[in-house]
Amino acid sequence: MPKVLHFFKTYYPDTFGGVEQVIYQLAEGCSEQGIESRVLTLSSEPDRGEPLVGRHRVDRAPLNFELASTGFSWSAIQRFRQLALEADLIHYHFPWPFMDLVHFLSGINKPSLVTYHSDIVKQKHLLKLYSPLMHRFLGSVDRIVATSPDYVATSPVLARHRDKVRVVPLGIDEAGYPRPSPERVEYWRSRLGDGFFLFVGALRYYKGLEFLVRAARLNGLPVVIAGLGPMESRLRQLSGGEKQISLVGRVSDEDKVALLSLCRGLVFPSHLRSEAFGVSLLEAAMFSKPLISCEIGTGTSYVNRDGETGFIIPPENPMALAEAMRRLWTDDKAAMAMGAAARARFEQLFTARQMCERYAALYRELL
Repeated sequence: MPKVLHFFKTYYPDTFGGVEQVIYQLAEGCSEQGIESRVLTLSSEPDRGEPLVGRHRVDRAPLNFELASTGFSWSAIQRFRQLALEADLIHYHFPWPFMDLVHFLSGINKPSLVTYHSDIVKQKHLLKLYSPLMHRFLGSVDRIVATSPDYVATSPVLARHRDKVRVVPLGIDEAGYPRPSPERVEYWRSRLGDGFFLFVGALRYYKGLEFLVRAARLNGLPVVIAGLGPMESRLRQLSGGEKQISLVGRVSDEDKVALLSLCRGLVFPSHLRSEAFGVSLLEAAMFSKPLISCEIGTGTSYVNRDGETGFIIPPENPMALAEAMRRLWTDDKAAMAMGAAARARFEQLFTARQMCERYAALYRELL
């Protein structure tokens, strides 16, 4: 049975972001393809989590410090070397500059690939210093996997390594989502009503949520924002106490499914390239909901197709966002047709099984 070592800066149960979800899906799903996965990560509480997550083992090295959102751990270098010697293939998850250093310092010569989750967008000045190491690292791995053809076409970094780039879209497992109880659905219905526009995710700077709040104030339509993050206080201030704008905080998976079942459509107003794909779009498509997203040259426009599965609008444009919401609100037939098309596209391209089969084939190719 081939052994794959995944390496990324954070993982369950410390964080539950999009990259962590992808690693989990791969580790679990590829076991059905005859591949054994292990995860090495950093943690400020390395003894907190269980050694097994699902059916795969997780090793947690102590986090020593963070600099510019990059975690460092001196003991991780030796631990990586030990685990890499036991593995048949190394699967890196980019970006994480410390990972590049570990790759070279460990001196391991094993087949390797990197999933390129995103360009580095925010740390532009540090990127100039990091760029030589980054390109040396990307040049040294055997394959680079992008999550959409749109990202390949617009990333200047991937353009320099085009000969080794492959595309494997992200996927999610419908069976992993709980069915909400009638009581939870009724709780949210009584609190929020039916037919609101939903956002689910971390409240971060690149999510464009200030433009969503402004759009809701323009059109007066109900909006529910589920999640936590550094933008929360700013969004509450912008909402000005408007009753149709509800910030409900972080929700459980059961509550998220309940909200998805009740919403009119998903609004995903991310306006910067830090948003490389958008798993929330997949979740809404899986539940047959129409989508609204912005054209930022990333995978969001690969998941959502303008006029087919929803609407794609210019970024940072509350007027265009308000109008797209209004069109879905007033045209029941179009909203239902777009939701059905989103579900069909999900089944065609974005299931976890398809993603795992493609990665398993790539692993075997490299081995």
